[in-house]
Amino acid sequence: MHWDLPHPHVVRFAVDDAEIDEYRHVNNAVYLEWCERVAWDHSTALGLDKAHCLSLDRGMANVRATIAWLRPALPGDEIVVGTWMLTPAPRVRALRRFQVCRASDGATLARIEIEYVCLELSTGRAVRAPREFTDAYSARAEVLAALGDAPAV
Repeated sequence: MHWDLPHPHVVRFAVDDAEIDEYRHVNNAVYLEWCERVAWDHSTALGLDKAHCLSLDRGMANVRATIAWLRPALPGDEIVVGTWMLTPAPRVRALRRFQVCRASDGATLARIEIEYVCLELSTGRAVRAPREFTDAYSARAEVLAALGDAPAV
């Protein structure tokens, strides 16, 4: 796998028949579902599982997604999704990048950036991220350094 940025958090998926649309490839909406699952897996690995977020009354909500679809995912493919945090010190907003690849040949199928806002879950209002979020969701220095050389979304 050739990753655009160093040290991705990686999750693998097998394409499910239910994800295939009338054009015989993975429906575009599925890529966002994969990103959601990868983001939660990464957050959990960083110590921010759903229970912890609920106890803080804070969560990150998707407010904007930019997607470049490059090649289709097909029936039988195994998909590998890598993710990175791109925000140096998130306060209210944070940016996360995803790279979706096919395991068999390492081909990049899509690049996705999702902007998140920190919410107070009980009110739905955007608020400053708590220390736990800023610590966990800050981009690694080597990722920030590599951004200039990475393909754009």
